[in-house]
Amino acid sequence: MKKKKPVKFRESVGIDIGSHSVKIVHLKRLHEGFKLLNYEIRPTVPQGVEYVPSDLRPERFAPIIVEMMKTLHIVPKTVKHLVTAIGGDNTSIKQIKTIFLPDDELESALFFEAKKHIPISGNDMVLDYQVLSVEEKTNNMNILLAASTKDILNEHSNILVSAGLSPNIVDLDSLAIANSFALNTFVEDGVYVLLNLGAHRTNMIIWGPNSKLFSRDIPYGGYHFTRDIMRKRQLEFPEADTYKLEWGLLDDPNAASTTTISMLDISEKSTEDLIVEEIRRSLRFYVKEAGNSDFRKIYLMGGTAKLKGLLEFIQDKVNIPTEIYMPFVNIEMPEKFQDKKDPQLSLAIGLAMRTE
Repeated sequence: MKKKKPVKFRESVGIDIGSHSVKIVHLKRLHEGFKLLNYEIRPTVPQGVEYVPSDLRPERFAPIIVEMMKTLHIVPKTVKHLVTAIGGDNTSIKQIKTIFLPDDELESALFFEAKKHIPISGNDMVLDYQVLSVEEKTNNMNILLAASTKDILNEHSNILVSAGLSPNIVDLDSLAIANSFALNTFVEDGVYVLLNLGAHRTNMIIWGPNSKLFSRDIPYGGYHFTRDIMRKRQLEFPEADTYKLEWGLLDDPNAASTTTISMLDISEKSTEDLIVEEIRRSLRFYVKEAGNSDFRKIYLMGGTAKLKGLLEFIQDKVNIPTEIYMPFVNIEMPEKFQDKKDPQLSLAIGLAMRTE
């Protein structure tokens, strides 16, 4: 991969096309930092409408994006710096160490090296990489590999083209989250756990200024919390969705108890327990692989991060200080946005702040 010069731009647009909603952030670049010009969050599935995730089709995104761009007064053809992201199955990120190789040999060597580390078919793999550092003593290279498939990229590009946009920079969800955190947080040494809790999955990123990067997806999100409430409180999907938004993991003190105790309840673990299990498993793996257990804090972001009771549950079970993440440190906020900061903008902001 050839070295790229930093891209010069006055304004940027970051679009986070999530499984359940689209987030668009419009930033103006300042001498230092950025200014928020506008943003919008719009669901692609109506609230309270029961659906099967596998039945959702990518064709629903383009019309939503078109309407959002109109609302934000952005003309698609005038967007010069557009950054979007892909994620989920058939995307992967991995930090590896390899012997030093000159630029003209590195790319071809990494393609074969990536097959050992990234579970994507070699013939269908699209690979990019970044040299993070070269160790002085060993001359080994620390490299970040990012991979996806041609089909995933083509599907993503088709959505943007259908919305009248020209695909530009395409990032991975996990990298955009790490970028958002790195650019908007004052951190000391140590390791930080980032959980981007979406509708159907959670991006988990472990990162620190001088620490190895680790990323994986946990296959649980807001949708699964709604299904839990349906089962436990004997509610239909619309009522359960409303209950989740109002009470989260908490009990409604005004509601009669409808929690059932059955073989199903006993045999099936709750979504919050499953998420915590995956967090613990990942932390153990990270300690073993990276040799670093200096976990300072867990940050929750994404729409499901606002679920009442979830922060306290994770903090209690994992025993690491936990808080909601707001990615606005290096962003000038007009007065009208001061009370409208939202943790589910984290990924879109990380995209819009990317310079190359």
